[in-house]
Amino acid sequence: MARLLRERARPARVRGHRHAPWFAVAAVCVGAFMGQLDASIVTLIFPALQRGFHAPLAAVQWVALAYLLTVVALLAGAGRLADVAGRKLVYLYGFVVFTVASAACGFAPSLPVLVACRVAQAVGAAMLQANSVALVVTSVPRHRARAALGVQAAAQSLGLAIGPLVGGLIVAMAGWRWVFWINVPVGLVAVLAGRYLLPRTRERAHGRAFDLAGLVLLACATSGLLLAVSAASGMEWPMWAVVALLAVAAASALALRARERHAAAPLLDPAMVGRRVVALGLAGAMCGYLVLFGPLVLIPQVLLAAGLSEPHAGLVLSALPAGFALAALAADHLLPHRWGNRPRCLAGAAAVAAAVGLAAIAPTAPGPLAVHLTLLGAGLGVFVPANNAAVMAAVPTRLSATAGGLINMSRGVGTALGIAVVTLALYAAGGPGTAGARVALAVLGGAALTAALTVLPPAVPPGVPPPGTGDTHDGADDRR
Repeated sequence: MARLLRERARPARVRGHRHAPWFAVAAVCVGAFMGQLDASIVTLIFPALQRGFHAPLAAVQWVALAYLLTVVALLAGAGRLADVAGRKLVYLYGFVVFTVASAACGFAPSLPVLVACRVAQAVGAAMLQANSVALVVTSVPRHRARAALGVQAAAQSLGLAIGPLVGGLIVAMAGWRWVFWINVPVGLVAVLAGRYLLPRTRERAHGRAFDLAGLVLLACATSGLLLAVSAASGMEWPMWAVVALLAVAAASALALRARERHAAAPLLDPAMVGRRVVALGLAGAMCGYLVLFGPLVLIPQVLLAAGLSEPHAGLVLSALPAGFALAALAADHLLPHRWGNRPRCLAGAAAVAAAVGLAAIAPTAPGPLAVHLTLLGAGLGVFVPANNAAVMAAVPTRLSATAGGLINMSRGVGTALGIAVVTLALYAAGGPGTAGARVALAVLGGAALTAALTVLPPAVPPGVPPPGTGDTHDGADDRR
């Protein structure tokens, strides 16, 4: 048992290689790619699940919703556990859980069993995602952290881009069960790659008692909010249920805030989360992913309503993740080197706001829309890595997985809100016509402007350095 709970060092040959940091980034990118690929594929199997299990759409959507709620609820806790037990250890076991649960999903004999297996899969995904950002920034030199996060973001966007195409082919040729079974060989390769390419954790948080009560309150707050927004987006739930969920979310958030101030080992350290650069950075991450995933729901609805075929609509939509991937990879080489994280965030958010504004006033013809989506993706490809790097630079290395978990939790909330809010806007406007599209785009534009506001410079007294500029870690502590 002791051997199973101990992180193993990389082989000396790998550790001493001049590209060792980028080997570690590549290993993390496998998980980043698979996470987004899985998220974008699953929605394509809904019709097949409805036919196979003779279930309505309202029941089938829990295959996606249960996964998302579990991931968001557990990310911060998984990050805290990794900071204490070891980031590499939790990451690798997360991939094991994810792979085994994926195989179980493919064998599920009924819809309730499939939903339960998806919850187990989400536990593994939370262990993966909570550590991905931390493993990246602690594996490369500090001045290369933003570029490494850009590579990770590109891997995510690549998975998002090819997910619908791959998913459609798998469902058509082999059936929906292979959507889950395809994760098994990839997961085995990823575990082996992580074992030999990822560094051990050198600096850890103190191993005090785990804040289980804080985790439960956080899960209630996030789940209540996401369920309320989803229910208001067209689920056949009574209004009192939506109000009750919002009340649970608000009460849980207030109770969590009060508890974390006095807990011996708080899940969300007030000293860390209370920093302006961290709090606003997490808000910016949420807004960025809201704007990223909102169009993935809106654009197909608009184009299909205008008479385009599904393959044509998918081709137009692919401009968004393609622009994201290209900008995430190229930004560190094309933008001025003197630009820090804040100017890059502002430039990216400005491009996002401009793209949403152009989409709102220009015709929805496929050609112009593809250009707008490319600009939108490029802006997010500049904004997201710089935003993540700013947050990670503001926390000490011993809490890097906790901070990384919070970043991914913010991404998850933004993803869910992007899907739910756009669905709600279309539902309230009566469909994906011109009015509905403009309402949804107005919401996305507001989120883009909010993202820009999160990186405006604070008022700092003369002679006092702005928050987040200190060297809280060297970005390359995990060399072993």
